[in-house]
Amino acid sequence: MSDEERRLAAVMFTDIVGYSSLTQKNERLALELLEEHRRIVRPIVARHNGREIKTIGDAFLIEFPSALEATECAVDVQRSLRDYNQQSDAARRVHIRIGIHLGDVIQRQNDVLGDAVNIASRIEPLAEADGICISEQVYDQVRNKIGYPTENLGPRQLKNIDYAIDVHRILWVKDEIAKLSLDKKRIAVLPFANMSPDPADEYFADGLTEELIDRLSQVRELEVIARTSVMSYKKKEKKASEIAKELSVGSLVEGSVRKAGSKIRVTAQLINGATEGHLWSSHYDKNLDDIFAVQSEIAEKVAGELKTQLLDSEKQTLEKKPTENIEAYTCFLRGRELYREETEVSLRQAIGLFEKAIQLDPSFARAYVGVAECHQSLANLSEPIDISLPIVKTSLERAINLDPDLAEAHRSLSEMFYNMDHLLSSETEARRALELNPSLPDCYSQLSELAADKGEPEEMVRQIETAYRLDPIRPRFILLLGTAYLYTAREQEALEFWKKTEQLAPAGTYRGMTEYYLIKGDLEKAKEFHAKAEKLEPTRPWLIWVSGVIAAMEGDREKSLLAIKKIEDAKMGPIGFNFIGYVYHALGDLDSYFEYMNKALEAHTLIPSTMTYSPLFAKARADPRYLELLERLRKQESG
Repeated sequence: MSDEERRLAAVMFTDIVGYSSLTQKNERLALELLEEHRRIVRPIVARHNGREIKTIGDAFLIEFPSALEATECAVDVQRSLRDYNQQSDAARRVHIRIGIHLGDVIQRQNDVLGDAVNIASRIEPLAEADGICISEQVYDQVRNKIGYPTENLGPRQLKNIDYAIDVHRILWVKDEIAKLSLDKKRIAVLPFANMSPDPADEYFADGLTEELIDRLSQVRELEVIARTSVMSYKKKEKKASEIAKELSVGSLVEGSVRKAGSKIRVTAQLINGATEGHLWSSHYDKNLDDIFAVQSEIAEKVAGELKTQLLDSEKQTLEKKPTENIEAYTCFLRGRELYREETEVSLRQAIGLFEKAIQLDPSFARAYVGVAECHQSLANLSEPIDISLPIVKTSLERAINLDPDLAEAHRSLSEMFYNMDHLLSSETEARRALELNPSLPDCYSQLSELAADKGEPEEMVRQIETAYRLDPIRPRFILLLGTAYLYTAREQEALEFWKKTEQLAPAGTYRGMTEYYLIKGDLEKAKEFHAKAEKLEPTRPWLIWVSGVIAAMEGDREKSLLAIKKIEDAKMGPIGFNFIGYVYHALGDLDSYFEYMNKALEAHTLIPSTMTYSPLFAKARADPRYLELLERLRKQESG
């Protein structure tokens, strides 16, 4: 047709971050910033031979004759907006996302249509605030012509596009470029492969992995990724460079272990995370009772290759044997494996193995910690606190008497004091544990909760950010960090964070997104993410109370009450009082909400951060009983 023209073009789509939300809060300011944004962008587009097709609300649709001109324009726009933002008050800053695609377009009168436009508009939301994302087609044209590195985000399935599109991110900010240079002293110990003839010896390979993590964590110059995150790579076929990128580590340790009777063969290698080059490797054919010497040598060699200056105290720690009795150590490793399963049956079995280890070696401090940790977990399931607490206390006192510098004992003692509402002692022990081992994520998580208790929201966020950095694939930390952003009015950061974590750790991401949409009142989206979370973790207690809240918000009282009954029947222990209270709050029954919050307080299981900061419970915070509950909590903590 004469009024249509088809041609190849680079299409840019832009969008202001948070504009819709700002419009609802302050329409006048939103319109002022929209005009300021257009004033900055339009001259830059013209300089790069761009043609403004149209504006769609706060978005620009722009056409360029080449991919290079579009990309250079995008960088100039972001740099100009950065300069503008640096001179502006926080409330007047403008942050945009940019997406670019190269493809066929159809010119129809004054508009441009076609797949290239659709794809550019779908790529744009993948960019972070102040970010630029480009398609593979654009990347092929500009990769050797722009002065900025790029990051391959991999294939993405875009809405209403039948095929996956490879997307790249342009790293135009110096801080982003620096991130490509991974810190070699940030290290992950990957799961050691079990090469033993008996598959039941898997526990020994996993135990060796955990022991190396523990030993390297006590070297202050190293930052070591926690067990929870590295074990997610067990038996996964992934390149070392991919894992290094996902965990943001510069170095990886990997290896294998073969156990046959009283003989062991251990191989280990240190790998450069960026190049996959081997920095060091060795193998050890030893007797089983030489395992501690092997662990020490591997840890010392790794630290040495990374140019780490070991303190005398650190060298002594690396060389210290936890026990002289190899059978006791084997029982300990089996107990740790069962403890990780976190069921009542496995915890009871683990206690039996830890107690056997203590019988074989009464001076084995870590076995006492094992007993304490199991009983602390049982207290969250079914064991009455008056039974578990004396055992936990006695076991940890014994462990610290035997080894005052045992970080895991101080970590567990911090948890015990927190559960007793002795917050000052909890904080003291958490900080002592981190002095001994600065790579313990649970201690930072504990300090985050303590900061929430003290009314220090920014410190709450800072500490959980550190926990996440050390354990970046742990669903709990992904949920806690995202909701911490939400609770401190950093909604955009929460969404950007969960967008980043979805592919690598979807379970925690989906839980966080469910709560986000509940807060926003979007029940359909909340149900969508709740269903995704349920598919991944069908037995998670969180699912029950959230389903009750969703039902209450939909007006289905019967289904909400059924959720409460499920919580009671699930035998979650006193932690369940919180969850029952949450459902009653959603039902509008504040009498029952405060009844169960007080029950949780009396049982030392109240979760103050959620009660104090979550927008879901804002109505309760306006009730005089909330302040009374806080006062009771403060008295309990000081008492």
